[in-house]
Amino acid sequence: MFNQFRNKFPLDDSKWNEYTSYFKRLEVSAKTILLEEGEISKRLFIIEKGCIRVWFNNNGKDLTTQFFFENQSVASIESFIKKLPSPVFVETIEPSVLWWIHKSDVDIILEEIKEIPELRDHLINRLFQRTFDYIHHFVSFIKDSPAQRYLNLSEENPQIIQRVPQHYIASYLGVSTVHLSRIKSKLLQKK
Repeated sequence: MFNQFRNKFPLDDSKWNEYTSYFKRLEVSAKTILLEEGEISKRLFIIEKGCIRVWFNNNGKDLTTQFFFENQSVASIESFIKKLPSPVFVETIEPSVLWWIHKSDVDIILEEIKEIPELRDHLINRLFQRTFDYIHHFVSFIKDSPAQRYLNLSEENPQIIQRVPQHYIASYLGVSTVHLSRIKSKLLQKK
């Protein structure tokens, strides 16, 4: 799993082996809750195989905020970093193979690598990318129609359209499943 990332990190082999040894492999079925809303996040996951969604409960209705796929990391970042109750659930959509690391081990690694500019910058870029994704999604709710949000999603993230059940996509786009079906029908008629 980690060999594909080896050339991205300027570490000697002993440090690389030490850091990767902190990760534990986990196989879970679809619809496994990895973190519940209100819990404090103590694990960060890297997805070897599968799909995860992040969502929150709004008066009994679940609203999806993000999807994660192979080679991406996921946690309730706010909870993980600040040790606050998680505002979201983290749940598998597909049967998944994950690698997880405990917060205390991440803290050890971060303390050791903060003086290595390349590693520090890589970590900062990864965190900012997630923030940029949130901002992009948020702005699309303000400026785009649901149909445009669906078109953007199909162009920018086709694997979501291909792999994620329609009711989760509808939740992510802020529409009902019936409305999503209408959007897809109208788009097909225009082709």
